Amino acid sequence: MDYSAANTSLWSIVIQLGLIAAAILLAGFLRSKVPFIRKSMMPVAVLGGFLLLILKHTGLIHLNETILETLVYHGIALGFIAMSLRVPEAGRERAEKLTGVKSGALIVGAYMVQGVIGLIITILLSWTVMPGLFKAAGLLLPMGYGQGPGQANNIGASYESMGFSGGHSFGLAIAAAGYLCACIVGVVMVNVLYRRRKGSGNGAGRPELTVDYFQDRSEIPVSDSVDKLSVQLALIFIVYLCTYLVTRGLTSGIAAISQGLANTLNTLLWGFNFIVGSALAILVRYLLGRAKKARVVVHQYQNNYLLNRISGFFFDVMIVAGIAAINLEDLSGLWVPFLLLAAAGAVFTWLYLSIVCRRIYGDYYEEGLISMYGMLTGTISSGVLLLREIDPELQTPAANNLITGSSFGILFGAPVLVLISMAARSDVMCYVTLGLAAVYLAVLLVVIYRLGGKKKTTA
Repeated sequence: MDYSAANTSLWSIVIQLGLIAAAILLAGFLRSKVPFIRKSMMPVAVLGGFLLLILKHTGLIHLNETILETLVYHGIALGFIAMSLRVPEAGRERAEKLTGVKSGALIVGAYMVQGVIGLIITILLSWTVMPGLFKAAGLLLPMGYGQGPGQANNIGASYESMGFSGGHSFGLAIAAAGYLCACIVGVVMVNVLYRRRKGSGNGAGRPELTVDYFQDRSEIPVSDSVDKLSVQLALIFIVYLCTYLVTRGLTSGIAAISQGLANTLNTLLWGFNFIVGSALAILVRYLLGRAKKARVVVHQYQNNYLLNRISGFFFDVMIVAGIAAINLEDLSGLWVPFLLLAAAGAVFTWLYLSIVCRRIYGDYYEEGLISMYGMLTGTISSGVLLLREIDPELQTPAANNLITGSSFGILFGAPVLVLISMAARSDVMCYVTLGLAAVYLAVLLVVIYRLGGKKKTTA
């Protein structure tokens, strides 16, 4: 191997991680010293990401966007695997499963809200001031806001091949606007919720720092021959290796059956690898628990405190890298529909969630609302980022709802792929898609309300 300066790839990942680390420390310093930033409650990771974004676009530093996107991709999965390995409190798992079903319906319902609003905007624009506008372009709103840049990129490119000039860049622009919306609007709403909670005396406060907070009495001893942190990382990376093997097996099997089906599903499976990883982590957690009850193993191997810290690390790196990877050039062109869709997506997503989350999440309504808003305007990482501002230790089920809800959302979301394909075929099919999306939204709301839910209690 060449260890000289000529081998730039040898140091690329170290340089990018070093810049991310420096941005996090600088952002932490600014938040502690600058009153305006401290009062704004802007998360350190968000501030660090925007610092790198500014430095990148002013030419002061060079960022490798491929490495940044890789860190975001793997950081999501590793963070959620760490969270899913945590040992839950007794009696919580069954309740979480029912809430996961309702969260899945809520997530796909948000896609339908965004799709209906998006289609109304682009259809009206095509009838009035922009007669040449591709009417189905409004469906890039749920792709960019609800599912993130990967799906916005894929669907935008598909629409471009079907006649939407600039569809690829438009999809990425919507996704970038969604992430900025999650960070900026989300932070504003975090401030509102925090001050409301503080004023009502309902702040969660910090947990009491007893020995039980740091470890369970049945865990492997601290003085064991292998460090407890090494055990947590070993579990995480073993699960992630299994995630790769399972996903590769599934995609290869689907491709052997039908290449057309593989073109549709394989991208989803690799793009939502964090769901596969989380499911496998839950399986490993279950098997370890059963082995302990059967006395096959004596100790509990997971440490919830360390798993929280590890997930926090991956999420911080992922958030900084995700913001720094935004390409502002994607925001050029098609400004009228872009601005209308971006603003409408921010407003109507909040209105929808503020009503439905109250039905589902009961006493942790604020945590459920802000985490879902972050995810359904940006990505799952921005949902966790906003949640950690009002639930730093992720003590409520809100973070797990993002995982379980996304898993059930895949089942509820199957018709979405059909609607996206239908809308681009003709003007008539676009109008039919608008009607079907509204009907499906009504069906999902019936599922949510018929399954029941807790209403928030007030003091």
